[in-house]
Amino acid sequence: MELLRSDLVEEAREKIATVDSSSALESLKAEFLGPNGVIRKASQAVRQLTPEERPAFGHQLNTVKDAIVSLFITKAQELSDRNLLSQLPQSLDVTLNARDLWRGSIHPLTQVREELEDIFHQIGFVTVDGPEVETEWFCFDALNTPPSHPARDAMDTFFLPEDVTMHTTSKHADERYILRSHTSTVQIRTMLKEKPPLRVVSPGRTFRRDTVDATHSANFHQFEALYVDERVSVCDLYATLDYAMKRFFGKNTQTRLRPSFFPFTEPSFEMDFRAQNIGKLSDQWIEVLGCGLVDPNVFEAVGIDPTRYAGFAAGFGIERLAMLRYGIDDVRLFYQNDLRFLDQFAR
Repeated sequence: MELLRSDLVEEAREKIATVDSSSALESLKAEFLGPNGVIRKASQAVRQLTPEERPAFGHQLNTVKDAIVSLFITKAQELSDRNLLSQLPQSLDVTLNARDLWRGSIHPLTQVREELEDIFHQIGFVTVDGPEVETEWFCFDALNTPPSHPARDAMDTFFLPEDVTMHTTSKHADERYILRSHTSTVQIRTMLKEKPPLRVVSPGRTFRRDTVDATHSANFHQFEALYVDERVSVCDLYATLDYAMKRFFGKNTQTRLRPSFFPFTEPSFEMDFRAQNIGKLSDQWIEVLGCGLVDPNVFEAVGIDPTRYAGFAAGFGIERLAMLRYGIDDVRLFYQNDLRFLDQFAR
């Protein structure tokens, strides 16, 4: 009894050649390779052979099966190609212009940050950067922030576990690592490494334990400026920030300073501005940034003589500036990666 016909591959080849549709090919495939197909029946009949005969028969069966499978794959590809060609138009005009390729664009927060950097670069400031994971000394102690200050509470600041070790930032005694709550830490690092005169800006990402809503985010971006030299005064502070606001919001922008308090500046101020081109907020006084002259205790912490040098510091919220300029009323839109929103700022 012949368990596997020697002409089986040739028979499959002849029958496959007559097939002209995918459905007919599948039916024919079941005849040869299906659960009740010829190959399946031959493999079940192997039990009729002696143990010595089975290896040779198994090798022959696999060779025949592989050949038939290859024939079906080739035919399936041929039918697929034929079907695709039938769907193409009879003539194709290759002179038609190609569709415009979609191009990505710079994120609106990055656009605002780069514009602010450009404004300050033109008046002699340089950009500096620093780590996002800091120690309590850089974030609080060096900035004249006492241990009792609310910002040092775990309800306001992200503290890392006590056993965390960072290779980029060393800590002392019982200090904890934290996610920086402002980029003033970069100013401290700069004053430790370089001596006055200094003109630096430090943009970057910061973190606070805020409940996320339309105007708050646990992750946001700051842009801070620091100027240290001899005889720096409030006049220098106001002139610099007034210039920056006029460049950013327009030459007719008005600004004013109001007394405030920050532990790292003395005196401290809030700056308000009034502009004509910011939608429903036009011609209204709006708080936009905090600033002040650097507190002498901060200079002492970084080894700068406060009797010789003075300076001013200012901090902007990049998201806040972008929201004011573009009339955006929900900060979460910046982080959702919705192209319907982001494409409005493409340039």
